Order: sequence, then structure tokens, then C-alpha cells
Amino acid sequence: MKPSPFTYHAPRTVEATLGLLDGLGDHAKVLAGGQSLLPLLSMRLAAPEHLVDINRVVGLDRLEVSPAGVRVGALVRHARLESDPEVAEVLPLLGRALRQVAHPTIRNRGTTVGSLVHADPAAEMPAVLVLLGGSVELASATGIRTVAAEEFFRGPLEADLRPGELATSAWFPATGPATGTAFLELSRRHGDYALVGLAAAVDLDDQGRIASARVAYLSVGPTPILLDLTAAVSGATPGGADWAGAGALAAEQVDPDSDVHADAAYRRHLVRVLTARGSAHAAADATARSSHPPQEAQ
Repeated sequence: MKPSPFTYHAPRTVEATLGLLDGLGDHAKVLAGGQSLLPLLSMRLAAPEHLVDINRVVGLDRLEVSPAGVRVGALVRHARLESDPEVAEVLPLLGRALRQVAHPTIRNRGTTVGSLVHADPAAEMPAVLVLLGGSVELASATGIRTVAAEEFFRGPLEADLRPGELATSAWFPATGPATGTAFLELSRRHGDYALVGLAAAVDLDDQGRIASARVAYLSVGPTPILLDLTAAVSGATPGGADWAGAGALAAEQVDPDSDVHADAAYRRHLVRVLTARGSAHAAADATARSSHPPQEAQ
């Protein structure tokens, strides 16, 4: 199939883009990487009257890395973020998750901010943003607002993006020196959408014991789901923690749907198994990143 007819716009500045979007309102769609939008247009699941191509807009390709975190501009491609050595040093979870996003060809063109705005509950980057407590910056002709990740994802393919707004960047806060992370997912084939996936973070205290454990899930609900599993493992050593218990606790708190790819019971089973495995990996990463040597389980 071919897309419905639309009027094409190619602004060169943020100001011109916002002026266009302000006038066009909900009759327009923004094109960045296009790896999600173009299939929707071709299948006529989306039929905007106007397409605003931001690929020539100056300044939206900025990637800013500091000890505090990583700010990703709207035109930063997945592949660039995945391979940046400074990003890998400050926030290795980004690279771990991005390597699971589709295929290299898609990552070469697709944008991380575009993936967040698309708000697919099976996508990797929304779960990462939620786990880290990040945010999305939205600009309009009337000003700028910042929306926390926990409020940005409102439902399947529904983000808190108002008519006339442009997502200009996303902020991924850095984790602490005693925090370890991991990313795991299970799919039928690499590059397919995950049946279940997760991003995990484990914090150690100054004695090298577990202070907190939290996990954000994809493909489990209509939006990324964040669970605090600290109660199952608090105070334990990374090697002696009851990670199976953490997985069981997580499985009790999720309510996945059944679809043609997997039923709810199988997804709940995957939550249990992947939580135990991913959290243990995150705890090992925390030990490696911190100054504390592994302790014997007691």
C-alpha cells in the first residue's frame, strides 16, 4: 500500500518547526527517523494531512554527556548513541538496551527520542527511561515543558505529546558508582519485538550489600511497568540474594495480556525467570563498578 496524500514540510530551524506545528495542530505528524511512522503511513494506520520532516533542523542532533547523565537530541540515531564511548562510560545501560533494538539497519536511521514518542509498550527505550527516572523535553510555540518518564507514557502508542509540540530531547540520568544495571529480553528471533524484556538496576550500600533493586518491564503491560523488588533482597550480598524470590514477587505483581505471540501465563513465567536472571546480572555489575569486593553469603 501507499500512504494517503499529505503536504510535505522541511523546516530548517526549531522556531520554524514550532511555528508550523502550532498552525497545523493535530493534522500533522513529525518525521525524524521514520522507522515507526513510515510503516504506519504505508498501511494507512496513520493518515496525517501534513508531514513535518525535521531532519534538516539545526541543533536537534546534539548528544550531551556529563557525569550527571546523557541528553539525547531528537535527531540522535540509535546507532550513534549505542557506539558513543562517553555514553558507554557514563551510562552503559543505554548501549546494552540499544543493541536489542531491531536490527543495525533500523538503528542506523531510527532515533531514540522518536522511539520514546512512539510509546510502543514493546520497545526497549521507554523501559530504560522509566527505570532511570528520566524525562522528555517538549517545545511548542508557547514555551517548553519537561515531562517525567512515569507520566509521559499514557497507553499503547500514546505519549503525553500535545498538538503543536515537538519532542526536542530526552534526559537519561546517570546511575551512581555503586549501581549496576542489566538489560535482558526474550524474542523469537533477534530483532523481533520481545515477548518480555526488562531493564534492571541494583544499588549497593557502603558495605557492599543490596540497598535497593528495581526493574522496568516491556511487553508486559500497556506502558512500561516499574517494580520495586527491594523487599525480596534488601541487606543480602549480591551472591547470596534470593533472586528467585525477587522473580516470584515480580510475577505476582504483573498482569500481562495474551496475544498471538504468547499467552499471559507464559509471559508471567518469563517475568519470573528474566527478573531473577537480570537482577543477578545487575548486582554483579554493581559489585564490579563499586569499590567493594564480593562478600560471602551469610
